[in-house]
Amino acid sequence: MVPMQRLKFTLGALVALVVAFPALAQEVVRLRVEDTIQPASQRFIERAIEEAENRGSALVIIELDTPGGLLDSTREITSAITESEVPVVVYVTPGGAQATSAGFFILLSADVAAMAPGTNTGAASPVQGQGEDVGETMKAKVFSDASAMVRSLAEARGRNVDLAVEAVVDARSFTAEEAVKAEITDLVANDLDALLESLNGLEVTRVDGSAAMVDLSDPVIIEIEQSKAEEILSFLANPNVAYLLLALGMLGIYVEVTHPGGIFPGVVGVIAMLLALYSLSVLPLSWAGVALITISMLLFILEVKVTSFGLLTVGGVICFVLGSLMLFDGPIPDMRVSLGVVLPTAVVIAAATVFLLDRVIKAHRRQVMTGKAGLVGEIGRTLSELDPDGKVIVHGEYWDARSTGGRIDPGTDVRVVSVTDRRIDVTFAGPVAAPSEGSE
Repeated sequence: MVPMQRLKFTLGALVALVVAFPALAQEVVRLRVEDTIQPASQRFIERAIEEAENRGSALVIIELDTPGGLLDSTREITSAITESEVPVVVYVTPGGAQATSAGFFILLSADVAAMAPGTNTGAASPVQGQGEDVGETMKAKVFSDASAMVRSLAEARGRNVDLAVEAVVDARSFTAEEAVKAEITDLVANDLDALLESLNGLEVTRVDGSAAMVDLSDPVIIEIEQSKAEEILSFLANPNVAYLLLALGMLGIYVEVTHPGGIFPGVVGVIAMLLALYSLSVLPLSWAGVALITISMLLFILEVKVTSFGLLTVGGVICFVLGSLMLFDGPIPDMRVSLGVVLPTAVVIAAATVFLLDRVIKAHRRQVMTGKAGLVGEIGRTLSELDPDGKVIVHGEYWDARSTGGRIDPGTDVRVVSVTDRRIDVTFAGPVAAPSEGSE
């Protein structure tokens, strides 16, 4: 009886496995990348491909919409795609989306390159950090490297090498229909359902030359979303966010330096500065911009110590604006700080500096009201004859005193001239009524 039960259990498990296997084989991992190409998007794509491999999925579909990004992250993404055990489809969607610059390389690296109507790709010419064409000195080297990369990807996928190179050398762009006609991409699909229908039964040639048949007669879509850590990294990788954190950090630390003891501004400033430093570590940083912003900070601090009638503040603002515009050496505008963010931030920094500077100057001019220095100029009363030494009372305290202007009678107003150790020097300040009974 027991062997028969085991046999039934084994047969049941085999049947369940056979039934479940086709569904597993038709599983499609789908993710959407709608961001610049940087370490956050790189990590997201790599994780999704790894998860698809672990699940034994049939396909990975990357829905792409990007203006471009960092070359280092692009290389890592294309390597992950070409080395994936699971066929990868890069689908530029929805209408109006783009896969330009770095996105063009990612599209070329896919097992299947697809685009929705109304999308475009190409324009992959290398540019400098501020968007201008690279100089003649570096032009040959940079273009040769980018051309070799795009040529390698196009050859590996059997795509039009010459036109792919033109996208790099001549910044040529292609619509979805032009890209298919030029044999740069494989197909045009209106939406995900149309894409899955086109992929069903398609034989995909992998980079190693092997062929894989895509079976999507009954696909199961598995959505992969960014993790919280990836979302935070993506948020911090925004140049405008990194810049604002840096400015907030500088302002908080400046307030703490000029007004010690506030604590809160210093804590906020340090936290913002640490987050900014993390952002700077994943963005294409320009050290010239960092140097100018550092100089601006020093000029703001020196304004407190040196009377320059605002010249140091003006110089600091100029350095801050120039350094802000040069801070990130990004290859596309999306990887640089927006002028619309720089100018308001510079105005706020300048206004805060002027306000704090005014407070510091007023504090320096204000008479000291505490300690021994706070006694100078105060009015007291003699308790005994000063000829020249004697006793006086000031602020309810008894002091050994010495007259600096000759003999002074008891019960006379005196003004404190200086304080030396436990003795004060006084001078005549006018008579008052006789001391009350009980005074000493």
